[in-house]
Amino acid sequence: MTRSLDAIFQALADPTRRAILVMLLEDDMAVTDVADPFEMSLAAISKHLGVLTAAGLIQQERRGRVKWCKLDPTAMAEAWVWMQGFGQFDQTDLDLLEKSVAALLSEPTSQK
Repeated sequence: MTRSLDAIFQALADPTRRAILVMLLEDDMAVTDVADPFEMSLAAISKHLGVLTAAGLIQQERRGRVKWCKLDPTAMAEAWVWMQGFGQFDQTDLDLLEKSVAALLSEPTSQK
């Protein structure tokens, strides 16, 4: 389970891959349609899709001459189950933590 969780979180760490997953929430898409909104080559998008496929977050299949991508929620469910282990944290605690971190980050750093 740890190996697959590592792959899932590695895949989710990239903003382009997260954007692709959001796009695939709507419907299956051809690889070329997935690539359209991004300012990168089709080869670069294919590498992102390969990472998502290896993590089990999407499935790719050929339909005729076109390669299609489909969201596979099974892997995301596995990550969600793992994250539920942290459910003992109250939402308000997390809000306070977020405010504390933001305050620390906004403080000027001292020069030595």
